[in-house]
Amino acid sequence: MLVDILKASHTTTFDRLPALATEAATRAGLGEVTLYLADLQQRVLRRLRADHADAEPAGELRVDGSLGGRAFQEVRALPQRGDGGEPCWWIPLLDGTERLGLLRVASDADDCPEAAVHLAGLMALLVVSRRTQSDGYQRMVRSRSMNVAAEMQWQLLPPLTFASPDVTVGGVIEPAYEVGGDVFDYSLYGDILHVAVYDAMGHDVSAGLTANLAMAASRNHRRQDMDLIANSQAIEQVLINEFGRATRYVTAVMADLNLRTGLLTWINRGHPAPVLIRGGRWTTMLACPPAHPLGLDIDLPVTVCHEQLEPGDRLLFYTDGIVEAGAAQGREFGLTRFVDFIIRHSASGLPVPETLRRLIRNILEYHGGRLHDDATVLVTEWHGSGHEVLPPDVCREVITT
Repeated sequence: MLVDILKASHTTTFDRLPALATEAATRAGLGEVTLYLADLQQRVLRRLRADHADAEPAGELRVDGSLGGRAFQEVRALPQRGDGGEPCWWIPLLDGTERLGLLRVASDADDCPEAAVHLAGLMALLVVSRRTQSDGYQRMVRSRSMNVAAEMQWQLLPPLTFASPDVTVGGVIEPAYEVGGDVFDYSLYGDILHVAVYDAMGHDVSAGLTANLAMAASRNHRRQDMDLIANSQAIEQVLINEFGRATRYVTAVMADLNLRTGLLTWINRGHPAPVLIRGGRWTTMLACPPAHPLGLDIDLPVTVCHEQLEPGDRLLFYTDGIVEAGAAQGREFGLTRFVDFIIRHSASGLPVPETLRRLIRNILEYHGGRLHDDATVLVTEWHGSGHEVLPPDVCREVITT
């Protein structure tokens, strides 16, 4: 099965993946298989079909309220029986730790079918490698039209989830279909993890252009070995050259985390300070004298700050739209509510991406389903001892339902 998929992968297309999965499952002696992909906001899971008939109600599962959705949330394989249906297993589709969707395999096996887990892993890799080459993926994961600014932002963002034995990074951004000036970035080079959050002035296409230019400039300068201060100053010069002095500006926190030592180095360019969560309960704001936002060119000094992390520490980088959500109605979501939510759901053992999914859902519900400002969170958890096993063991703690 593995060899056949590898051979086919070089020339297969996104639309061909369901047929490829079926052929591979047959060769491996598995039952009928079906692929489901999560929508952009991870609210529903849609059946992937070559004929693009994925909008039918029968081809859609809710992440909240279905057994398949539970397997997706908890990142583990779950069996389903009863109600006159064929017995099956729901197995997460994972690229590393990024949750893409589910593989459903017909099976009455008492144990998690190992061949199906391997098939799910391979199909996830193929989804990732083929989704940039087809409009089929983007059409499938969207529930409504997207504005041009959001189209730009989503093409530039890194995957929402990344993990290694040393660190886990998870990001989320809303409103997913109308985001304007928020972006986040992360990148690993050697022992150094770079993380950053940017918030451009405004909520329109111009804000999207500004944020895109700032992040592209940051990546370019970072890959030329500029340090944080030099990089931020170079970003500012790029913005001034393009838009003029004090015309468009971006707030930002830019940080480097040494994964070997746990030393965090960061600068603040007029942005809300990161929050540190330690021991699942203790929190503090990481104070650092802020310089002026990128693009204003008012000559405030840029200060480099340091914090020694402990294994298990979580860092919350965010934009003001998270805590100020609902300000127009006089009832902000607030920093305390935001941090408490992360602490409570982290204590329950949920994966970082699932905690963030529930956070955004909670914020949207708090404000009637609509945000009036971009809201972005980037969570970074330093493991320190390298104890986390990756990729996740989706067959752990199987519960028969």
